[in-house]
Amino acid sequence: MTFDAHLVDLRSRQERSRPPGTPRQVRYPLGELTIPAHVAHWATHRPDQAAVVFEGRTITYSELEGEISRAAGGLRLLGVRPGDRVAIHLPNCPQFVIAMMAVLRLGAVHVPVNPMFKETELQHELADSGASVVVTLDDLLPLVNAVRGDCAVHRVVVTTMAEGAGGAGARPSDQVLWSTLLQGDPVNDDLADLDALAALNYTGGTTGLPKGCQHTQRHMLYTAATAAGATAQTQDTGFVALCYLPIFWIAGEDLGILLPLVLGGTSVLMPRWNAQQALQLIDSQHATAMVGTVENYLELLDRSDLGDYDLSSLEDPMAVSFVRKLDSQVRSRWIDAVGARSVLREAAYGMTETHTMDASPYRMSANDRDLHEEPVFCGVPVPGTDVLVVDWETGSPLPIGEDGQIILRSPSVITGYWNNPAATAEQLRDGWLQTGDSGRLDEAGCLHYLGRRKEMIKVKGMSVFPAEVEMILSRHPQVRSVAVVPAPHPDRGQQPVAFVTLAPGANVTTTELHAYATDSMATYKVPVVVVVEDFPMTATGKIRKVELEEQAAAAARDTESPGIS
Repeated sequence: MTFDAHLVDLRSRQERSRPPGTPRQVRYPLGELTIPAHVAHWATHRPDQAAVVFEGRTITYSELEGEISRAAGGLRLLGVRPGDRVAIHLPNCPQFVIAMMAVLRLGAVHVPVNPMFKETELQHELADSGASVVVTLDDLLPLVNAVRGDCAVHRVVVTTMAEGAGGAGARPSDQVLWSTLLQGDPVNDDLADLDALAALNYTGGTTGLPKGCQHTQRHMLYTAATAAGATAQTQDTGFVALCYLPIFWIAGEDLGILLPLVLGGTSVLMPRWNAQQALQLIDSQHATAMVGTVENYLELLDRSDLGDYDLSSLEDPMAVSFVRKLDSQVRSRWIDAVGARSVLREAAYGMTETHTMDASPYRMSANDRDLHEEPVFCGVPVPGTDVLVVDWETGSPLPIGEDGQIILRSPSVITGYWNNPAATAEQLRDGWLQTGDSGRLDEAGCLHYLGRRKEMIKVKGMSVFPAEVEMILSRHPQVRSVAVVPAPHPDRGQQPVAFVTLAPGANVTTTELHAYATDSMATYKVPVVVVVEDFPMTATGKIRKVELEEQAAAAARDTESPGIS
């Protein structure tokens, strides 16, 4: 079947599967405007509505527009021009939002930089992007100064976390103070082009140096509009996002900046996860959506004061199963505690290269279908996005149900990697992003994610997907979380090794877990089981599987009986 014929068939299946109340086409709430132009619109039409809430401070749309225009003027005085890169080296705070919008209004390029970076990581992203200006915290200034000599940075703007909440700013120094930046002559004209380079979002990862993903404001706008449509949100639904995901991370940017500003809603920012503060903010700000790890939701459920808070506004709680997997038991506990209108679900399938929102399981949870299907059920592509599964070698579309590489095409796919034409040519082919992810499409046209190809384990030539083994083992009532990696094996080629953390009070043995795995999956998938206290983690909360692979080799080598450690 040709690409075109395959797409026609898939789109037909997906339209029949698309949840009621979600549009079939992309709908832009205000038309195709830049993101700062959305802020300006809402400042005129909803001047007194809360745009950003942070640490007890509320910034209205009128106030936000004023600060953005003055910050843009301040950046212009520092020499920032269209196309210049400006690094925003901040945690979640209003200054991040203001600086990003000011950069975009000038037609410059937003470079979000992880404030948890160490010297080598920071130096790489500042040097690779060619950023000329950095906006950072006073506490992080020594680190920025340590790497400036190896970068193009010529000006540094300094703020404080307290300043974001309306408190004291940084003390006078030889750097530009945030308060000084906001004294610039307002820039009310939008100098940006929707299709010009607007952001370099560096890919994370556990190996290799991050690459700068080139995104435009059209990518940002499409992501916000299609994510809103896929979850039945409009500019009139009163969207309020509680965001403690880092907004320097593109998923946090989508939830905590783009969606609220495009919809004329409210972004409630938390600098970090805090269970009690989250409950208070959901209650007081009437949050309608949030994204957190499964562990975050379990921490809320385990609190004795949960019933003291009104969480009924939270219609769309979304989870990311980085470590603990979302299952029917967790969902049932959440519904019992919060109400049937609040269905805990996986957030979405996506990646930095696509601005993260490519397929959603929204409203596909009847009878826990999304949790019982083969892992990981991702639902239907969002409006305007095409997803195919193709043969790894030939690139030809595969029949429904067969495993292959996920490729996708959408209005938010990167234009390329910054200063990296070889990587661009490898991953962008005829407008299709080669994701490197393994997956399959089912009879309904829904996407199932099986894992990164480089993580796929080959046992005597047969494919074992870590996500599948992890999900099966995580269903054991005494298992808390699972991470599966390969180990070399002289006879089989590779051997799956499952690192397991146990639920509090659990007394299950590795022998019993091996027996459970043997009863639950094909023999070649059965892993060596290793019980650990915790996992090595990346700065963004993912398991550092590269480190586990080193331990896996020893565990498999020391195993006397297949599958038991």
